[in-house]
Amino acid sequence: MHHSLFKLIIKMSTSSDEGNCSSQSAGGANQEKTYKGVRCRRWGKWVSEIRVPGSRERLWLGTFSTPEGAAVARDVASYCLRGSTSLHKLNFPSMLPPTARTYLSPRSIQKAASDAGMAIDARFITSRETETAPINEASNISVDDYL
Repeated sequence: MHHSLFKLIIKMSTSSDEGNCSSQSAGGANQEKTYKGVRCRRWGKWVSEIRVPGSRERLWLGTFSTPEGAAVARDVASYCLRGSTSLHKLNFPSMLPPTARTYLSPRSIQKAASDAGMAIDARFITSRETETAPINEASNISVDDYL
C-alpha cells in the first residue's frame, strides 16, 4: 500500500467529525464526501453495496466507521465481480489487495470486501487514536493481513 496515498486518505477522514457524514467547507457550507458505491446512514455510519452484473441482485458489503473503509470494500467487490475492466472505476485502485480474485462466489466476495473495508477502518481508527504519532513500518496494517 502506498504510504503517501494512505496519509492523504487519513487527512481527509480525520477532517470530519465522527458520527457525522458531512464536513464543513471553507465557506461554512456542508459538503458530503462521496465515493462510488458508498452512502451514509443518518446516524453517521457508512455503508456499501454493489449490484451483481447481469442481474438485479445486490451484494451487501457492510457497515463501516469511515467512508474510505466502505469505498475500499466496494472496490474489492467491483474488481472481484468485473475483473480488470473495473480498474478505471475504482475509488482507490492502488489499494486493491493482490489477493482479490475474479472467480469467487458471491458470499466469498462479500467476505473479502468486508474484511478489506474493516482493515482500512481499523487503520483509520488506530491513526486517529495516535494522531500525533507518525505512521511507521512497525504499525502498518495491510488489507492482506485480513484476507
